[in-house]
Amino acid sequence: MTLQWVAVATFLYAEIGLILIFCLPFIPPQRWQKIFSFNVWGKIATFWNKAFLTIIVLLIVLFLDAVREVRKYSSAPAIEKGLTSRPGAYEHTQMKLFRSQRNLYISGFSLFFWLVLRRLVILITQLAKELSNKGVLKTQAENTNEAAKKFMEENERLKRLLKTYAKEEEHILEAENKKLVEDQEKLKTELKKTSDALSKAQNDVMTMRMQSERLSKEYDRLLKEHTELQNRSGKDNKKGL
Repeated sequence: MTLQWVAVATFLYAEIGLILIFCLPFIPPQRWQKIFSFNVWGKIATFWNKAFLTIIVLLIVLFLDAVREVRKYSSAPAIEKGLTSRPGAYEHTQMKLFRSQRNLYISGFSLFFWLVLRRLVILITQLAKELSNKGVLKTQAENTNEAAKKFMEENERLKRLLKTYAKEEEHILEAENKKLVEDQEKLKTELKKTSDALSKAQNDVMTMRMQSERLSKEYDRLLKEHTELQNRSGKDNKKGL
């Protein structure tokens, strides 16, 4: 195996090892995201795309070269030409065909695993972000549920307070209404007493007025009689003289 195919085979084994490591079930995606967020990856991120495309191009070139070699040594004219030129050429041609097929498999799987590895890294990163978002959403949902529970408890407490206040206000209103009724009854009683007293006073006034009129009449009568008596006594005195 030439040096380039040794490098490709080593690259293939490294890809398989990385894919197996990424697929380990006890390493969560969040841990891989923390590893991917190291500063060293940020520094080489500018060269990552260029390196990826370069490796893709090299693997494609090697794959096409391996396809060409396989087609070359698989064709019947090449085998017949080797057989007519020298003895043992058939085995040599089969050996080259085996090597070209091996190189084809190595380059093909290296290209495939390189694309799978890149896609796997992207999926792990996306899954870690989704899990982080899920954790954030779960925290927000829990906070919202707690706030809703507190709101419901506060609402129930306010309802109980309103019921208590309503009962207290009802008792207060009943007491005030009862007091107002009692005051109304007292006022009615006092008003009745006042009305009776006023009627009595009016009757007394009428009685006193009638008595005053009678006294006035009696006084006028007496005064008239006194005047008449004085006049008579004067006349009697004149006669005696």
